[in-house]
Amino acid sequence: MPADDALAAAKARMRDLASAYHAALPGRDTHSLMSGLPDVHLRFMPLGWRDGAYDPEHHVILINSDSRPERQRFTLAHEISHAILLSDDDLLSDLHDAYEGDRLEQVIETLCNVGAAAILMPPELIAEVMAQFGPTARALATLARRAEVSVSSALYALAEQTDLPVIYAVCALGRPSRAAETPGDDEPALRVLSVRASSSAPGVKYTLAAGTPIPDDHPVAAALDTGMEFSVESYVPFRSGKRMAAFVSVCPVRGAVAASFRLDSLRRTGREDPAEPSREEEKRGQLKARPGEPPEAGSP
Repeated sequence: MPADDALAAAKARMRDLASAYHAALPGRDTHSLMSGLPDVHLRFMPLGWRDGAYDPEHHVILINSDSRPERQRFTLAHEISHAILLSDDDLLSDLHDAYEGDRLEQVIETLCNVGAAAILMPPELIAEVMAQFGPTARALATLARRAEVSVSSALYALAEQTDLPVIYAVCALGRPSRAAETPGDDEPALRVLSVRASSSAPGVKYTLAAGTPIPDDHPVAAALDTGMEFSVESYVPFRSGKRMAAFVSVCPVRGAVAASFRLDSLRRTGREDPAEPSREEEKRGQLKARPGEPPEAGSP
């Protein structure tokens, strides 16, 4: 089986296992999340740079006590997913047949993130949020709030369940990339607005690389400056400097900005509800979204 197919099958299996685990939980609080692992103990302690760990030999999950609550919550679900994965011999066997070494470890971590998302952000919750707000920045902010996770964690789950050509991003102020710094400059670096995390809907070959700067005239910058949520025809600001037309939705969230970039940009057609584009409109949007030299196609 090709590697991509093997990973897709493993993700589907992991999602099913985590969804079954979630369905049996009595609630969504920390104690309830652990109820599916009655023989495993939960401990909070300083772990330095590590978010958490699962020790199957001693039946304990460790969570970094210095992390923010929403980070702790996602980490707990991630470590629970490690326990779930280790309990499925068939999935483990398939993984060891398909991967080895560092790649195997990477795939396991990816699957545990998939499991964590399924536990904390089940399909019915995502469907409810999408039905109310569509593939927008408001949907991203609402999903993070209701699931009690960071916006960065929520965007991956939301992107995976989005069936329209949309790029999601979380942007915040931070230090510029090393490439943008002036060698030998002793002055303290200014904080710049840039992409912190990004994920695209299935089938969208463009992403925004972490560290991509946001121009001062972009709606994301306006949302951070004003604290206002709004939507407008604008563009995707790729790190290469190229721009792609998009319908942009922005929503300030706890010092950051959640953003969605809809590439088919159907608001130009005058349709009030862009959630149901015609095939002809979708085709036009796809053609507009594919210039001769695609900017940062497949960027991580």
